[in-house]
Amino acid sequence: MKKYIKIIGISVLCIALIVGYYYYLSHKDKKNVENNTEVSEVEEVLMKDLEKDYPPTPREVIKFYNRILACLYNEEYSESQFEELAEQARGLLDTELLNHNPKEVYLTSLKAEVEEYKEKKQTLADTTVSNTNEIEYKKVDGKECAYVTASYFMKEGNSYSRTYQEYILRKGTEKDWRIVGYQLVKGDSSK
Repeated sequence: MKKYIKIIGISVLCIALIVGYYYYLSHKDKKNVENNTEVSEVEEVLMKDLEKDYPPTPREVIKFYNRILACLYNEEYSESQFEELAEQARGLLDTELLNHNPKEVYLTSLKAEVEEYKEKKQTLADTTVSNTNEIEYKKVDGKECAYVTASYFMKEGNSYSRTYQEYILRKGTEKDWRIVGYQLVKGDSSK
């Protein structure tokens, strides 16, 4: 009789462990699903805190700048998100460039450019940034500068075009790279 009580006790304990483990797994998955809300690319870009997590290299600065451009030209966003995206872009600019482009002028110009692209139904299909070994470093007026080329593959209807921009970045006093200027350059269209 003691043998049967022992077997029943062990069986009840095993069943309790199995039910408890099942309960744990089923509720753990529900918590993960609730916490895994999908974040849009716009929200992801806006969540980046440039004060705490500024891109460490000239190439990374341009890559993040291109993510901002892709959001502006390709994604849906509210008016406040547009302004926040513009602020993120301005956060990558050198004070010299910021001084030549006051915030209101920059916002007006950017909004007009984005609207023009959207009216033409143009999208930024792809962007690439030159490899690390292709970045040219120079000293200009005693300051370290980097020259980074980016290509932009644009789609308009059924046609595609590629443009190239050369960005000039300058290392600031905080040792971070800021965009000083940029210009259209000729590039290899076979890339």
